[in-house]
Amino acid sequence: MKAPYFWSAGLDPSARESAPVLRALLTPLSWLYLWGFKRKLARAVPERVSVPVICIGNVTTGGTGKTPVAEAIRAQINAHGIRAATLSRGHGGREPGPLKVDPARHTFRDVGDEALLLAATGEAWISRDRARGACAMQAAGVGAVLLDDGHQNPSLAKDFTFVVIDAGAPFGNGHVLPKGPLREPVSSGLARAHAVILMGEGPVPAAALQSGKPVLRARLEATGPAPSGPLVAFAGIGRPEKFLDSLKASGGDIRDAVPYADHHPYTAADLNFLRSLARRDAARLITTSKDHVRLPPDTQPEVLVFPVRAVFESAQALDALLAPLFKRVVP
Repeated sequence: MKAPYFWSAGLDPSARESAPVLRALLTPLSWLYLWGFKRKLARAVPERVSVPVICIGNVTTGGTGKTPVAEAIRAQINAHGIRAATLSRGHGGREPGPLKVDPARHTFRDVGDEALLLAATGEAWISRDRARGACAMQAAGVGAVLLDDGHQNPSLAKDFTFVVIDAGAPFGNGHVLPKGPLREPVSSGLARAHAVILMGEGPVPAAALQSGKPVLRARLEATGPAPSGPLVAFAGIGRPEKFLDSLKASGGDIRDAVPYADHHPYTAADLNFLRSLARRDAARLITTSKDHVRLPPDTQPEVLVFPVRAVFESAQALDALLAPLFKRVVP
């Protein structure tokens, strides 16, 4: 799904003109969505497993950097000698799980792009039923479950929840789906969290300050310099402009840029169009790691990848929050 432009009202002045009419049309649907969400929370009986469950979630739809954050936290827990693995829903994949992702055997059509990306650097599992997935991971010897997304899924009890917020676009127009990008009201989402991870540059949102929860700072950082020469960039992620900004900041010479919807499955027609832009500008194609796994396999070698990672300002502050959970784990 590509985010409607009016969700950014308050950030994009051109979006304000349509907001009053769209708000009136979509308000009843937002009420219905919120009623259903509150009912689901109230009726849920979360299942608990004996290993720590750490949720990396958010209150908006996509674009905050949850997956790189999950990867970074998994690496930090692994550094303590604890076998940590991520658990994703497997969005866009056909496998229901629970299963451990094998990059040599699975494609994004099997397990989704995020899980496949996470499996490239560590242990990753998928399961549409999060509770079943956590139980399977525990039985397999996983010492800590990192729930990639799932803050709004009450089926599995969480021991610690981080809410990831994009400092550059915290809450869009401030409305709940489908009138805005919020999965739930900001106040309720932060009330159920234990800490906030603020990604990128920008002030701490007032709602985060008012929540009284610890705020950790992190940023997305390129793992290397941008490739030299003219580039045609494309991305189908929550906020493609973040990818473009990182590429430019690393010295990328971007001649053209094409945004796609989040999780867009690339086709031969898409690649033909992108190739035509590259030929016009005598440029090479470049995209994100998450997009690269969704390209047809025979086209992947011709497209450059610009990988990024999440870096915390203070790894010690992250350790301090998670230390009580480590005591429960036998490495």
